[in-house]
Formats: sequence, C-alpha cells, structure tokens
Amino acid sequence: MKFKITPLNFCTAFFLLLAGYVWVYGGGKVTGGVYAHFTNTIALIFLLFAFVVSFLDIILRNFFPELKKLWIVELSFITLTAILFLILKK
Repeated sequence: MKFKITPLNFCTAFFLLLAGYVWVYGGGKVTGGVYAHFTNTIALIFLLFAFVVSFLDIILRNFFPELKKLWIVELSFITLTAILFLILKK
C-alpha cells in the first residue's frame, strides 16, 4: 500500500499532537483554566477524534482511489465540519 499524504492525515496528526500537549501541560492550558481537572478526559477525547478521522481517511481512500478527487472530498469534508462547528457554537 502506498503512503498518500491527505488533508485528514494532517488533521489526525494535529489531534495527536493536541492530545499529547494536553497530557503534558494539563487541560487548563487548552481551556483557559476552566476545565483544569479534566486533563485526562480532554486528552482521551482528542485521541478519539484522531482515531475517527484516521478511520474516515481509510474509508475515503477506498471510495476515491484518485488522489486529486480524494483531496477535494477531504477538504470539502473539513470545510463542512468547520462551518457546522461555527454555526453550532453560537
């Protein structure tokens, strides 16, 4: 299997780094001190996000074997997710 660099690979790496950062420095650094006692829970949530995004990347690779279409679909998914997050945040 060839290694393909895709946008969801970057998201997985970001979530893994964020989980490590939370475990090392504590949940208070990420949440502004509000949830400082939930360090392990926040880190585990980021690890779960990394696992789900990695699994989604594998599924999308099977549906879109061409790299250009895969990039378009994954970037569209990331954009849609960000828009929904911003809409639901308010």
